[in-house]
Amino acid sequence: MKTALTIAGSDCGGGAGIQADLKTFSAHGVFGMSVITSVVAENTFRVIEYQDVRPDMIAKQIDAVFEDIVPASVKIGMLSNRETMLIVADKLKEYKPANVVIDPVMYAKNGSALMNPEAIETLISEIVPLADLITPNIPEAEKMAGIKIETREDMKKAAKIIREMGCRAALVKGGHSAGDAADILYDGSEFYSFTARRIDTKNTHGTGCTFSSAIAANLALGLTLEKTVEMAKEYVTEAIRHALPLGKGNGPTNHFYKFFDN
Repeated sequence: MKTALTIAGSDCGGGAGIQADLKTFSAHGVFGMSVITSVVAENTFRVIEYQDVRPDMIAKQIDAVFEDIVPASVKIGMLSNRETMLIVADKLKEYKPANVVIDPVMYAKNGSALMNPEAIETLISEIVPLADLITPNIPEAEKMAGIKIETREDMKKAAKIIREMGCRAALVKGGHSAGDAADILYDGSEFYSFTARRIDTKNTHGTGCTFSSAIAANLALGLTLEKTVEMAKEYVTEAIRHALPLGKGNGPTNHFYKFFDN
């Protein structure tokens, strides 16, 4: 069985973070492991508070994984501060894992900040160059690229700017745009567009985590980058289509829609 590691925050509500990542790995037949960077007290409608795990404990979790079950891919989610980013970067350089997918989690679904704004420069200088793929949504891409994104051409421009920060490829997700949900992938030579009809639902909690971990799972299974994104897009679209109307806010996507009805 192929293996994948998520390095991310924990969502006690179960819809996002490492909980979403592990569910997604399992849905793809991939054995998932986790390193918790932050413990987040959140649910479907608010983030109450989060507490960061000590950098040395993050390092020890990563060591524990790599000395025993080496992952075929690594998905990185919530890195809330500079110290967390630096220790994760050090460990990525030490172990040199294949197929590193970075989801630069800056905000929760309700808009609550999950990354210290002062840490964005560290993300760009220390984390992005270690990525095979980075998957910002439009607000995150705007922060990283320093431009306003209103059109697909703007998405292409942002993807190119971010890719030039040192990663192998950049995927700018269009979930925050109007019309169909279109994502733009740039691999340094070609642009690829992945489009799905927008689904009218408020239940989209954890979609970014789910999408990036589906990409990591497919990379672990040996798919090419373009095919990986295509299949992950199909998966997250159906997970949204079968989303679960749970909680008082934005309900979670249904990671196991293939296996049981709502």
